[in-house]
Amino acid sequence: MEFCIEIDRESDGRWIAEIPSLPGAMAYGATPTEARAHAQAIALRAVAERIENCEAGSESLTIVFRAA
Repeated sequence: MEFCIEIDRESDGRWIAEIPSLPGAMAYGATPTEARAHAQAIALRAVAERIENCEAGSESLTIVFRAA
C-alpha cells in the first residue's frame, strides 16, 4: 500500500496533513513533521482495521508514505 500525504499550513499557523486516499485521514500538528506523524498513525490504524476484518488480502504487506 502506498499513501500520498499532502501537507498545508492553515491560516491560524497550524499544519494539516491529509491522506486523500483514506477519507477522513487528516491530522494537525504544530510543525509539518508532527502533522505528518499524526497522519501516518491514522493511516496505520486504518490498515490494521482492514487486516483485522480480513480486507487487506493474504499477500505480504508493505506500506509506503510519500509526500505529495
